[in-house]
Amino acid sequence: MERIDIHCHAIPPGYRRYAIDNGHEQPDGMPALPAWSPEQHIALMQKLNISKSILSISSPGTHLGLTHDGSAPSMARRTNEELSAIAAEHPSHFGFFASLPLPAVEESIAEIDYALDHLGAVGFAVLSNADGVYLGDESLDPVFAYLNKRKAVLFIHPTTCNLLVGGSDEVQAMKPLQEYPRPMMEFMFDETRAVANLLLSGTVARYPHITYIMSHCGCTLPSIMDRIGGFATLVKGGENQSDEFRRLLRERFYFDLAGFPFPNQIHGLLRVLGNGGEQRLVYGTDYPFTPEKLVIGLAGKMDEGCEDLFSEDQMSGVYVRNAERLLGL
Repeated sequence: MERIDIHCHAIPPGYRRYAIDNGHEQPDGMPALPAWSPEQHIALMQKLNISKSILSISSPGTHLGLTHDGSAPSMARRTNEELSAIAAEHPSHFGFFASLPLPAVEESIAEIDYALDHLGAVGFAVLSNADGVYLGDESLDPVFAYLNKRKAVLFIHPTTCNLLVGGSDEVQAMKPLQEYPRPMMEFMFDETRAVANLLLSGTVARYPHITYIMSHCGCTLPSIMDRIGGFATLVKGGENQSDEFRRLLRERFYFDLAGFPFPNQIHGLLRVLGNGGEQRLVYGTDYPFTPEKLVIGLAGKMDEGCEDLFSEDQMSGVYVRNAERLLGL
């Protein structure tokens, strides 16, 4: 069956050099930055009948610490231009999500226009936090207002939990259980934290023309959705927000299936999304951070799981049509 890959990454030469030069040769506790080239990626696509891959920059992103504030906007620009050039050279295979130099507000707004109007980005990839500033923070409201004006697609990718220490500019990366790479568990918690903050802060409700993609089958959000909505009455007052938050997830969010959604995780998300929830699912590989052999194995497991849950027409929606509708492909 044909597939469109919404969650996959590129590591172009300029970005690889930048990450290594700034101490991220083992990003987020992973063994190494994996090898990547357009040719390797296209070869995998052919093996899995992937007709289009939407490239993005993964964690740690293009803003590698407050001490590098001056280089973050220029690095985001250079990396976006690298991705644009790759997509232009292989237009039948690749599109891309542009990076934003968050938490820099003015520079991010400028990059929105440049990426959409000059580089051909189909949306934007943002991390769950940018040096400790989480999505939904009021300081980022001007950026979200502008994304709303441009009716943008926002792909949320998890990263290491970073904290601003004592109200200072010092950023401290949280590394519990350091013997395990942070994408194993901590990424799931950090993206859940970011999306919860987007909902609790009212950001999703205030800016109705942004469409969000939450990665990894909703991370841990489905299992604590009712807890977040119930606690909202304590911190925000008013009624339990669980039903309203579920409505926003059903209407404003898509969820990629990169990672390990089968055989178990998928059921919690579908329960939250309710009838027709499969229309909000899109395919993802997380290549090359998920190695090719594992990507192929997970694709087979996903086929089996989808055949148990969905009709052939619904599966075609999950693998292709939902992404086409989302991105106007």
